[in-house]
Amino acid sequence: MRIFNWLLLAALAFTAPAAETHFNFSDWPVGALPTNFQAVLVGDGAPGAWQVVMDEVPPLLAPLTDKAPVVSRHGVLAQTSADLTDEHFPMLVFTGEKFRNFKFTTRFKIVSGVTEQMAGVVFRYQNASNYYVVRANALANNVRFYKVVNGQRSDPIGPGANVAAGVWHSLGVACEGNQINISYDDQPLMPTLGDNTFAEGLVGFRTKSDAVAYFTDAGVDYTPIIPTAQIVVNQIVEKQSRLLGLRIYTAQANAATRVIASMDTAEIGKEGTEAEAGAIKDGTVFFGREKNAVVVTMPLHDRNGDFIGAVRVRLKSFFGETQDTAITRARAIVKMIQDQLGSAKDLE
Repeated sequence: MRIFNWLLLAALAFTAPAAETHFNFSDWPVGALPTNFQAVLVGDGAPGAWQVVMDEVPPLLAPLTDKAPVVSRHGVLAQTSADLTDEHFPMLVFTGEKFRNFKFTTRFKIVSGVTEQMAGVVFRYQNASNYYVVRANALANNVRFYKVVNGQRSDPIGPGANVAAGVWHSLGVACEGNQINISYDDQPLMPTLGDNTFAEGLVGFRTKSDAVAYFTDAGVDYTPIIPTAQIVVNQIVEKQSRLLGLRIYTAQANAATRVIASMDTAEIGKEGTEAEAGAIKDGTVFFGREKNAVVVTMPLHDRNGDFIGAVRVRLKSFFGETQDTAITRARAIVKMIQDQLGSAKDLE
């Protein structure tokens, strides 16, 4: 039964509708750091200097007529630190969303650099010690892929390529499961790579040492990640005709309880009440009546019996229903959840 459930969860996650996130750096003033981005420095030296600058950029598509402008001037993302330290890797990571199956594309231009002239992207980023990289090198004229695991770099993989400095190039990474495809200047760069190290993560931009580089026309086309808790809720709702509402709550240390999965997805992120806080803190069960409905809030246990969350169940009531009957009905639904969410990690 456990195997069937996980196969179902995987199928539901795979069929999620496509979405896209595009970064228009012109939306921020010159000199600003775009919101929802975090600067990260790997290695030694001074922090990177990430900001929006103005630059001339050719259009993505060829002009329809010879009277169309050859370039336009608008805001682009720039890394302007020219720190000569060798092991100096400034990165700017988008923290707004994690991506699992996606295509991340950008255009970049290597502006300058004496020691290094590198620019690239990071993806499926976990933290400063664990991520994938694709970077282009204008001094060596090559494009390389590698991964960083616990701070250790793997051997780079990739071919030679014409990486001229001062020219806009395109770079793309497409991930589907453990399959990674890389494109450069709108052409496939190398055969499909297979790697199981990182299944999902953040995306971002990267340079090395004293390389100054610009980025523009960046975006991610992706299949949204449906949290396991939400998939479980969806599965239960389909089978329980008397359910009027179902929410799963969790709480981080010293933080308010919040909805992480719900029959009504518009409720996700909303703060819980004292009932949910009490259920998580000491296992208190709360009962209430509404018109033609009963509401039960009770704790969600992990496999060891510890409280990892709370579940609020709203059910159609029936004539003569008692508090004990309502709690018994709600407990059966909570057990269905616990059978599939056996640890706090499942609620992330």
